Amino acid sequence: MVKEKLKIGEISKPRFEFRSFGQDFKEASKKMQELSAPVPDKVKERQSDEIYIVSKTNDINNTKIRNGKMDIKTFVQTVDGLEQWNPLMKAKFPISKKTLVKEVFPAFNVEMPTLDKKEYTLKEFLQMIKKHPDLQAVKVHKHRFGYMVNDTICEVANVLINGAKVISINSESTELEDIKKTLSDIGLIGVENINYLQVIKRVIGMIDKPLAN
Repeated sequence: MVKEKLKIGEISKPRFEFRSFGQDFKEASKKMQELSAPVPDKVKERQSDEIYIVSKTNDINNTKIRNGKMDIKTFVQTVDGLEQWNPLMKAKFPISKKTLVKEVFPAFNVEMPTLDKKEYTLKEFLQMIKKHPDLQAVKVHKHRFGYMVNDTICEVANVLINGAKVISINSESTELEDIKKTLSDIGLIGVENINYLQVIKRVIGMIDKPLAN
């Protein structure tokens, strides 16, 4: 079987991911930068402001809003400690009642609020989230630096979660062995794999568990 050649910044078939969060990944970050192949200018450094919607009753659907669009990914499987996520839904605001009823709130696994309009703006949707006892909107700012190591898409990011700063480091690919080699090469073997849902819940106190360091 021919291995897929990943191109950073472009869509591929579903990837496996390693990602961790903590306060200090200086040595691994330095090694990642040293080993990186050249990457396009558009992914060398990026910043974004996003809103994640976290649910007390859901850990398998990752919902974020960026540039007026909602993006939901769903957890597929874990293989050798690496997680695979697939796109579940994409929608632009204003968002229809039908989409909220059939796709969005079921993904949160919570009680459906009363919906009496045909569509909702982003502001109206966030007001619903604020009122819901099992949901919370969390502001996330990402300052990301992209790399390519062993044909895996890598990143180091300064992340602000409701203003609390943490460092993220990751490697993702369609090929498990390439990620494992990368983790070994940059010194991340044994470090906990933590996805965005988990880190946000830990930072805001929804989960009582520390980060990787």
